Amino acid sequence: MANLMKTGVLLAALTVLVVLIGGALGGQNGMVMAFVLAMVMNLGSYWFSDKIVLAMYRAQPVDEASAPGLYRIVRTLATRAGMPMPRVYIIPGEAPNAFATGRNPQHAAIAVTEGILRIMSEEELEGVLAHELSHVQNRDTLIMAIAATLAGAITYMAHMAQWAMIFGGGRRDSDDDSGGGGLVGGLLMIVLAPIAAMLIQMAVSRSREFQADASGAQMAGQPWGLAKALEKLEVASKVAPMQATPATAHLFIVNPLTGGGWTTLFSTHPPVAERVARLRAMARSQAR
Repeated sequence: MANLMKTGVLLAALTVLVVLIGGALGGQNGMVMAFVLAMVMNLGSYWFSDKIVLAMYRAQPVDEASAPGLYRIVRTLATRAGMPMPRVYIIPGEAPNAFATGRNPQHAAIAVTEGILRIMSEEELEGVLAHELSHVQNRDTLIMAIAATLAGAITYMAHMAQWAMIFGGGRRDSDDDSGGGGLVGGLLMIVLAPIAAMLIQMAVSRSREFQADASGAQMAGQPWGLAKALEKLEVASKVAPMQATPATAHLFIVNPLTGGGWTTLFSTHPPVAERVARLRAMARSQAR
């Protein structure tokens, strides 16, 4: 419940940022228009985010005849969790990864790459799929789609505000501080709002990943499969990185984007070592 409340607060903060940038662009009318835009984008995310991301990665639908092993594991886990059977997709490519999408369990999809099917044992693949089904069960797929959409809107609107200020849009505010905080306030909004949006999106994604690890381990019946899969994915993803867009990186079970060192501070995923440590602690607790 606390995690859900935290996520709600973070999504509300993203919406507020959209409205504030709208105010920087067009005063009170701009705030109203930005709020309407945020609602429209949320509705678009609700209805179409799954179709967009599946098409983006050229995911191909499979059934029990074309992918019997994969389909069997997904069906077993879905039955165990009392969930409808999701649509199952395979993404062409050697980079090992997986994601879930869809607005609710009745309209969910699970997608895995060809690479992950080649390197995972059945126990490890079960852990990965249980993690992704947990995202569906916890409604994370909808939450993270909305967070990504709002963060993208904030960045886009900040660029609009920048051009508006360059071509004279900020002079009115500098003459009337009550209209938007003045030139300095507008500049701060343009610079800081996209950074704040990125940090909020990361906070949403990271908190949901920890929860999906825990509930996924429970769904699979043990945490070792997922722990071993995460360790294997971390190594394999560096050898065969995935061609992914930053806007969708948060969907995957491990970050598909390459990079290390200080860049991990700005990752949408918690460190794999920390995730594995939590799963091992869970295993030790279950063994007692």
